[in-house]
Amino acid sequence: MKIVKTKPELCNGCGACMMECSKLFHKVADPEKSAIRIREKAGKPGSYEIYVCNHCGECISVCNTGALYRAKNGAVWIDGGKCVGCYICVGFCPNNAIFVNAQINQPIKCIACGACTRVCPTGAIYMEEK
Repeated sequence: MKIVKTKPELCNGCGACMMECSKLFHKVADPEKSAIRIREKAGKPGSYEIYVCNHCGECISVCNTGALYRAKNGAVWIDGGKCVGCYICVGFCPNNAIFVNAQINQPIKCIACGACTRVCPTGAIYMEEK
């Protein structure tokens, strides 16, 4: 299974990855609707942290409705028909890589599609076998 991996030291904070993700899944260029987040490190201008799911699966067991599951390709996905928007998974994620947006009544998380990696100009995010 391939997942999105990161090299934060290469990130320039352009946000192209977040825009591509939100356009692909929500049809709007809104970084707050992206399944990958880039944040500037506090007190370190020009240094960034990259938050994206590594598909560890820790969130699956805390989902009370069974909405989180491991897909055939090994990635952790959300079944939108089963998700009730309780956001327990968001608080439980050990990588802080499941997100909330007030306009979307479900958690937002990476499905390892790789769209973000194709637009990264620096190679700060890339696909790699897990």
